[in-house]
Parts: sequence; C-alpha cells; structure tokens
Amino acid sequence: MAYHAGFACFVGRPNAGKSTLLNAIVGRKIAITSTRPQTTRHVIRGVLHRPESQLVLVDTPGMHRPRTLLGERLNDLVREVWSEVDVVGLCVPADEPVGPGDRFIAERLGSLHATPVAVVTKTDLVSRDTLAQQLVAVSQLTDFADVVPVSAVTGDQLDELVDVLCRHLPDSPQLYPDDMITDEPEQVLIAELIREAALEGVRDELPHSIAVLVEEVQPAEDGSLTKVFADIYVERPSQKGIVIGAGGGRLKQVGTAARQSIEELLGTRVYLDLHVRVAKEWQRDPKLLRRLGF
Repeated sequence: MAYHAGFACFVGRPNAGKSTLLNAIVGRKIAITSTRPQTTRHVIRGVLHRPESQLVLVDTPGMHRPRTLLGERLNDLVREVWSEVDVVGLCVPADEPVGPGDRFIAERLGSLHATPVAVVTKTDLVSRDTLAQQLVAVSQLTDFADVVPVSAVTGDQLDELVDVLCRHLPDSPQLYPDDMITDEPEQVLIAELIREAALEGVRDELPHSIAVLVEEVQPAEDGSLTKVFADIYVERPSQKGIVIGAGGGRLKQVGTAARQSIEELLGTRVYLDLHVRVAKEWQRDPKLLRRLGF
C-alpha cells in the first residue's frame, strides 16, 4: 500500500474555527485560539502521524480586507501558503449563514492546484436540520471534492475529516521525523501563548495592536525552572494602561494565564517576566514589523 504525505491548510473568514480544528486534529495545542477575529498571525505547521500517511496541517491567518501594512503582509502569507499545499479545507461555521466572505474565498480556490474540500465547523452548535441546510448551501459554493461536517469541541467526525484529507495527499515518503508535532520555534510558540492570554477580555480596538516579543528564554539548569523574559507591545500609551490595568491587576492575570500555558508546553515550572512597551503605529511601520517578526 502506497504511503501518502503532504500539506493541507484550513482557510476561511476570521473566526471560522480553523485553529481550534488544527489543535484538535494534532491532539495538542500548537495554534492559539480566541474569539477575536484575526488571532492567527503566523503560519504554524502541525504534523499528524498515521501508519500509512503523514498529514502536515498549516494554520494560516484569516483572509480579510487589510487596513494596515501588517494586514497586507498577512494576506500575502495566506496566498503563498494556498499556492503550496496539496489540499485546502474551506471552513464555514455551521451556525452562521454563508456570506460574501465565504464566496470570495471559494472563488479563489478554483485557481489553485490544491484539491478543495469543504469543512462545516462548529456542528455541535446547531440542530440536525440546520446542519443539513448548511451542508447544501456550502456545497454550492464551488466544486468541492468532499464536504465534511465536523465539531472540534466534541471530536465528532474528526477522524472522518482526517481520512478525507489524507485521501487527497500525493504518494510521498515521510516529510517530518516521527516525534515531530510542529516545526514552530519554541520562542514563537511562547510569544503566541502570551498574546493569547493578553487578548482575553480586552476591548475591541485593542487586539490588533498587541504584539509579543520573547527577548530571552533561559532553560532550567537542573530542569526545574525555565525563565522567560518577554515584552508586550501596543501602539499607544492609552493602550498600555488598558493592558496593565488598575494597580497592575490585568497584567498579573495575563502573566498567570500565560505562565500556565507555557508550563504545559515546556513541561517545566516557569518564571515569566513581562513588560508592556509602546511602539507607535507598529502595524504600519516596516522596521517595527520586521523587529516583531512579520
């Protein structure tokens, strides 16, 4: 029996459940999730190993109308990934009607060499009748090879989705070693976990202004305590006040939540040193974007 290996990515408008789905399939948290649109800013690869196949899932930012240089760069990143993968899964949530954003992306899929698959996400939030109607509506968007309903939360149809994705991968030897779950550098993952914690409960205008840079990670000498030094960047002094909170309370909450996630990732205790800094209009400044890893 031939061995299959290749790349698949989930696309869709922001908040269609792409990162949650990737984490559920890989079985470990490697992509951050939030109810905020455009949470994902980096291309993160998760590797799923099976006896007869290796599926490399690529998490990308959501396609959106860019308003800043950062937004333009994220869209370029998405298009680059689309052109390189073998399968593209268009994620459409079951609990929201098909909209112009879905149509816009579906039209783009027709020009790719990748096999298009429709993934109706968040099926746990709707009735069977609503789901049936949504499956019909989604299947009419373009000529999909398959249409799969799935819930990342309950795990319903997750294996079925993986089977479908693997079926469309090319014959290929293994691409990544057996023990590799992601090729993402540890520092990037740590920065993302801090940003995820910082995004919780902030005001609507703030999420896009938050960036995180991990300055240093000092591994534990005896495996007991890892020290992480990181800066949270915002664009204006008023935003700095929001992130720090009254008496530093909010920053403390962010630090506690982030530290727990980083400890799970690294498997050691963590000392986290966090500072908030202002980098004026960094989303529009090419030099600052480079410094922050974009």
